[in-house]
Amino acid sequence: MQTLTASDPARALTERLMEEVCQPDNLNAAYRRVKENKGAPGVDGMAIADLPAWIAEHKQDFIASLLDGSYQPQPVRGVQIPKPGGGGMRQLGIPCVIDRLVQQAILQVLNPLLDPTFSASSYGFRPGRNAHQALLKAKEYVAEGRVIVVDIDLEKFFDRVNHDILMARLARRVADKRLLRIVRRFLEAGLMQDGVCVARHEGTPQGGPLSPLLANLLLDDLDKELERRGHCFCRYADDCNVYVQSKAAGERVMASVTRFLEDVLRLRVNRQKSAVAFCEERKFLGHRLLGGGELGIAPVSLERAKQRIRQITGRNRGIGIERMVKELNSYLDGWVRYYRYAACKTHLRGLDGWVRRKLRCVRLKQCKWTKTICDFLHRQGVSLRNAWLTALSGKGWWRLAGTPSANQAMSNQWFEKLGLVNLVQRYESLQA
Repeated sequence: MQTLTASDPARALTERLMEEVCQPDNLNAAYRRVKENKGAPGVDGMAIADLPAWIAEHKQDFIASLLDGSYQPQPVRGVQIPKPGGGGMRQLGIPCVIDRLVQQAILQVLNPLLDPTFSASSYGFRPGRNAHQALLKAKEYVAEGRVIVVDIDLEKFFDRVNHDILMARLARRVADKRLLRIVRRFLEAGLMQDGVCVARHEGTPQGGPLSPLLANLLLDDLDKELERRGHCFCRYADDCNVYVQSKAAGERVMASVTRFLEDVLRLRVNRQKSAVAFCEERKFLGHRLLGGGELGIAPVSLERAKQRIRQITGRNRGIGIERMVKELNSYLDGWVRYYRYAACKTHLRGLDGWVRRKLRCVRLKQCKWTKTICDFLHRQGVSLRNAWLTALSGKGWWRLAGTPSANQAMSNQWFEKLGLVNLVQRYESLQA
């Protein structure tokens, strides 16, 4: 693999990057991005709204510390969130607002230098690239007959990044020692959790603006190795799939790539979650690749969507049906946009009906009493006799929501008037 040395002209141009980081235009752009991204305060409790006043008071010392390389980041605030599907907890590290500003300013200078050198098969957290491009490329590979996928799962990747190896990769491209020193301090900043600050000797916790770029920089070595071997692959952050034509070839690739990751990059492959299998048996970015390269929705993705819908339509939330529909629309519109390339109309039709029944269930429970249920159904056009029979039936709320009277009172047209998004119609409009 070609590396840059101190005598390389390209690297020599990077000896004064901190001056670019501290340019007013760059710092102003970084502030705007941090403000757009919002986010919680770090360990110092400073909110984004407090940042302009802090900069006005400390501007000279702040910029001087960046230019002489003495800037010291604060510890990050540790937060653990559940992984989707109940697969344990994910460790996040929230830098303080000032550190987020510095990281963003450095990112804006490093990204134009590093990103053009990355592999065309890398799609995650890169300008002009997205998950859909990765999926469409994977679809091409499968359509060409590469129906076996080597699905490589890295165990706690962001927690296990080796600082020395990562900094060596960055030093290949960057000669400014002040910038390298500050980036290293960001990597080594302590993790404050439950009142205890823990020193960090590995990992780049998710939550800081620089983490995705540094992850891509480290895993670019994997990309280049796979390219050198002539493999067809797609990588999105730490999610890497290699497409081959036989299981025997897949087993060989899995063994050799595992050795490379563990021996060269000092990363750990999760052998329980990694596999060599037919592509339809695995998921990639929430999708399944079906025969002929057609995209479908992975079953686990459908279940996660239902879990989120259950949360939004919780019958004890104490909010009106109109607000519930608004929250549902926000989630469902984004969800169907993401899966617009999948062949999933049958799934969407079933999900549409399930969502409407959930909302019928909520609306009936909001009536509470037999008399108010009867009155509501009757006002919506149900005969008085059928309204009373339904209200007096003694069925549970879910069964009640599936009765003919409930379907008549809260028809599809009723939901249209409420403004509920129709997933099938939205999907078809995205196909046009």
